[in-house]
Amino acid sequence: MGTSSSGQKPTQGQLQRQLVQKVQKLYRDKLNHTPSDVTCQLLDDKLMVVIENSVTKPEQLLLQDGDPERAAQIREDLIAAIRPEMAKLVEDILNRDVVDILSDATLETGRTGLVIILSSAPDVRSTAKATSK
Repeated sequence: MGTSSSGQKPTQGQLQRQLVQKVQKLYRDKLNHTPSDVTCQLLDDKLMVVIENSVTKPEQLLLQDGDPERAAQIREDLIAAIRPEMAKLVEDILNRDVVDILSDATLETGRTGLVIILSSAPDVRSTAKATSK
């Protein structure tokens, strides 16, 4: 994905939007679940991902039935199961190896957070920023 159709490097914002779309698609395709919001933020050689409303229906059912430990175990298993595909989609979009993925979920708030460590910062096109005097 290194360059856009015009031959230029993508901007950081373009890469982040692509990542958001692919993470949403991964959740839909693999977990049959659509998160309400996904935020991706590149910080040098790190990618931060926050997935809102990430709790699937089976997890919600276990929580309603008063079995939060089992719901938490299923959440951990789901994150582990999609980790290789998450790494691949990040590598494909950013053209960088994924060194590590740190993850946590809070079932009470429905949020999942990922910190993805990259081999190096992605190659992006600089954007002009307005300066104020």
